[in-house]
Amino acid sequence: MRSHIRTLIVIALAAGLLALFLYNVDLRGVVSQIIHASPIWLILSLAMTFLSLVVRAWRWQYLLAPMGTPSFSNAFQATAVGFAASAVLPARAGEVIRPYFLARRERRPSLSATSAFATIILERLLDMLAVLVLLAVYVFFFRPVVTESNATAFQAVKWAGATAGLGAMSVLVVLFVLAGNPARLGQTMARLGRVLPSAFVKLLAQVAEKFASGLAVVRSPGRLIVALILSFPLWLVIGAGTWAASIAFHLAVPFAGSFLLIALLVVGVALPTPGAVGGFHAMFKYGVTTFFGASDDAAVGAAIVLHLMTVAPSLLLGLLFAAQEGLNISGMREIADHSQPDGTPVKS
Repeated sequence: MRSHIRTLIVIALAAGLLALFLYNVDLRGVVSQIIHASPIWLILSLAMTFLSLVVRAWRWQYLLAPMGTPSFSNAFQATAVGFAASAVLPARAGEVIRPYFLARRERRPSLSATSAFATIILERLLDMLAVLVLLAVYVFFFRPVVTESNATAFQAVKWAGATAGLGAMSVLVVLFVLAGNPARLGQTMARLGRVLPSAFVKLLAQVAEKFASGLAVVRSPGRLIVALILSFPLWLVIGAGTWAASIAFHLAVPFAGSFLLIALLVVGVALPTPGAVGGFHAMFKYGVTTFFGASDDAAVGAAIVLHLMTVAPSLLLGLLFAAQEGLNISGMREIADHSQPDGTPVKS
């Protein structure tokens, strides 16, 4: 029953965002914009999507190294499978499936699904920090055009970015504390056995210790700095893909302007709809129409094509890699819905 309610909420959210996205849009004009888009720039944007998967897998491999470096092939395949799952399932299900798939491929005790999942949380914090730094670079060094009509929106973006940056840094500090001594964390959790059922506390202690072990990179400031540095090539590649798609539709977006767009798209993608449908589209349209003077038809056409090129490569590759492991969409859904704390799927 709860699953059906969640599905209805997700569908309603996606429908509302799509309605906002298509508001005041001439669909014939959108089709015309897509037909007349520059294929060379679209090819470049598609190439950036493939490259972003490679860079993301490379960074994840580095984050996992303290627990035992996985092969690049396994890290890349798990990354593609995770993004494919997020494209077809709600609530960012790929974030659970990705470490499970890697643990299944590697089959090493040191690389459990729980430990690998901890690195994905760290990834998201590094992503947020990198995106916010790029946003700050655009805002303070490239002098964006701020008109009377978009001044309020621009100030809101600046304040939201600053607040999110402080939040990300705070969480990073908490993770640093948790990662400092995994064994002690497990012992602390075990003390809860005095007031909670022993079986539950034992399980919780095991999960907490594995999770903290997965944050091993945080215990080394040098490795953490390198991991953050590796995040910038990733988001510059993503920004290049966004910029290339904008140029393909003749939108007046400078390359540095893509830093603002990817910050908005991160918000849209965070909404729990399958494949970020609705959220991605609405935020891209809002960004290019509000800050770069794009027409609604061109903004909608560019958003549709950019989203397709962003999702399609990982979806096709991910489903292919998953099929090779005997994992289909139903299996992914079951893993996401019924995973144990250590990443092992519940047997039905």
